[in-house]
Amino acid sequence: MAVVLIGTLDTKGAEYAWLRERLIALGHEVIVVDAGVHTGDAQLADVTAATVAAPLADVTAAAVAAAAGADLGGLRAAGDRGAAVTAMGEGAARVLAGLHAAGRVDGVLAVGGSGGSSIAARAVRDLPIGLPKLIVSTMASGDVAPYVGAKDVTLMYSVVDVAGINRVSRAILGNAAGAIAGMARSRTSESADGDRPLVGATMFGVTTPAVDSARARLEELGYEVLVFHATGAGGRALEGLAAGGMLAGVLDLTTTELADELVGGVLSAGPERLTAAGSHGVPQVVAPGALDMVNFGPLDSVPEPFHDRTLYVHNPAVTLMRTTPAEMAELGRELAAKLAAATGPSVLFIPDGGVSALDAPGMPFHDPEADEAAFTQMARFPHTVRLAMHINDPEFGRAMADRLHRLIEGDE
Repeated sequence: MAVVLIGTLDTKGAEYAWLRERLIALGHEVIVVDAGVHTGDAQLADVTAATVAAPLADVTAAAVAAAAGADLGGLRAAGDRGAAVTAMGEGAARVLAGLHAAGRVDGVLAVGGSGGSSIAARAVRDLPIGLPKLIVSTMASGDVAPYVGAKDVTLMYSVVDVAGINRVSRAILGNAAGAIAGMARSRTSESADGDRPLVGATMFGVTTPAVDSARARLEELGYEVLVFHATGAGGRALEGLAAGGMLAGVLDLTTTELADELVGGVLSAGPERLTAAGSHGVPQVVAPGALDMVNFGPLDSVPEPFHDRTLYVHNPAVTLMRTTPAEMAELGRELAAKLAAATGPSVLFIPDGGVSALDAPGMPFHDPEADEAAFTQMARFPHTVRLAMHINDPEFGRAMADRLHRLIEGDE
């Protein structure tokens, strides 16, 4: 079992030497990757004699910089910390990719402040989901989105700054070493369902019945279904798996994140949402699930220009805003355009009876005019199925599942 330690040895040499010794004592091979720009012999000044006897870094900072197409001396001379952090992060990612391809990565551990955490976060970003990734960071108690993104990165707060081995840091780093050692040891390369093809599906609370019926049907057909909560991070995670070749197909029933991106809600998955499956030839069946809503936080957080719009307090932390006919028309155009650009088989399902639990007769977002504005634009995509059903009718989800199965099997 090999654990890769990746960090800036110019400032954290003592900590990495201590971690290496600890992991070796726990029975692991350790590979140390140096991503520090100013690394020199001083890194070994305060580590043990046993460590000094052998170089601390197995992959030098110069090699990491070269992997990114940069020169370590040039990065030092430029004195641009931001550029250096970016370059070393890219280089570290390429080094890790090579080690992983060679079967030499069972877990990754990094410790650092903002710069070291940024390098480590970039380095592990492209590693597969399921491979243990742990970062001990001074930044772990705040907004961690820049470090985690949509991947399974575990963050541990360092409590004290990563500046030497002391009573507190020894406990924190010891726990981190034990955690990555345990994760690496217990990791399995395949689950019990490893022979079942994977399908990714998107769901919101207001589209749950539709996804539940689709999932049940897909499982009957022999698939393992991964459900992603369409809250921005969920959509990005789905896109990442589709791009990484892990999915046999995508049942993108809940495309609500597109509305947040268009109007300015808080759950956008970014402009690349609904592109990965298409660009990588992954079969996909798509629906306008929950396009009737834009998400905000508590009611008092809704921006002033939207105060006269139709709002619905979903819970004390979430306020939903109904999309207008003009916004729905633009969303319909976007769905049709993105699916038209797909290189793989794609089908768009339209539910005439409404696109969410709130968009049904008698419900606060029921607005057939707004829905039709979207549906008219979506129908420009030639592979469209329009059903006289509400999206949460059980038959709607099953119809999407059956169609996706036929696309995956190549039957149409």
